[in-house]
Amino acid sequence: MASFFLEPSNATHRQYEALRAYFVDKLPSAEAAQRFGYTPGSFRVLCHDFRQNPRRLFFLPTPKSSRGIPRKDPLHDAIVALRKQNLSIYDIRQALTESGRSALSPPAIATILKQEGFARLPRRRDDERPAGIHPGRAAVADVRELDLSPREFRTQFGGLFLFLPYLAAIPLDRIFQQAELPGSEMIPAGQAMRSLLALKLFGQARHSHVMSSVFDEGLALFAGLNIIPKRSFLTEYSCRIDPGSFPKLMRLWFEAMKPLGLDRGNYFDLDFHTIPFHGEDALLQKHYGSKRSRRQKGILAFLAQDAGHRVFCYANAQLRKEEQNDEILRFVDFWKERTGKNPEELIFDSKLTT
Repeated sequence: MASFFLEPSNATHRQYEALRAYFVDKLPSAEAAQRFGYTPGSFRVLCHDFRQNPRRLFFLPTPKSSRGIPRKDPLHDAIVALRKQNLSIYDIRQALTESGRSALSPPAIATILKQEGFARLPRRRDDERPAGIHPGRAAVADVRELDLSPREFRTQFGGLFLFLPYLAAIPLDRIFQQAELPGSEMIPAGQAMRSLLALKLFGQARHSHVMSSVFDEGLALFAGLNIIPKRSFLTEYSCRIDPGSFPKLMRLWFEAMKPLGLDRGNYFDLDFHTIPFHGEDALLQKHYGSKRSRRQKGILAFLAQDAGHRVFCYANAQLRKEEQNDEILRFVDFWKERTGKNPEELIFDSKLTT
């Protein structure tokens, strides 16, 4: 039994016995330190700390046993009867509230059930749960299920329909088809791109946020579908696009803007933008990100903005480090090919090119 006091099993017990040997048994400091495995210096620090805080607690107080809910409680029998109907503690609490009785908290209900020997309920199917509000299952996005019959509905995306006259003036579906963007019978390329465009126009920060709006009929109608595609489809769609489709899409879009009579500016702001990549084992180069003031793995995108009308007129996100210095010349060639003349003025910093 003496070994329990002379060979403490944890650090707190060891400190207590060492201090007791020094202050109560009056052992010399060096002897007390050696007996309990301290160096003389560390033991002196331990004694100093104890003098500064002599009321330090070495032994935790015994926790008070939580008193169970008395069996004479009027709700006791009702809780047991409801549990026998395969109701969870939250279902029981809701049932007690709806019946007009003062419902206990879920922990209190759990204590009663534990006293009665009830085990936790296994995971139940939806048809095994009591009637109430349950998560709904959204339909599958399918253009063939689109209903265009006259009807009225409420939507929080009503502002999107202000863009429809402009989109109707552009042959979007033909452009996407000629650019060879991916699509299927259920979600053609036009519907997929309009879904992404709707979220961008409305200001949704990420495609994953679409899950809170999958039941909105206005958002689906703008995209031309019975329901907006889910998060997995929208976040993976860009990975399905062949890199060769982007230059085609840019040229076709540029040509589609001509009949609209939009004015073009004479000077352009040029810059690079690094799109960070946070995955693992990616074959991506490191580029400088001005927002974080450091270099990190990412995709380097070149952007050309019409400085007068604030419109992006050229972009390329397929750049490598060895190609970035010549990208400004590619933009000049692109602009001359599309308009027949060179851009009059280009504005950029010294790091854009050599």
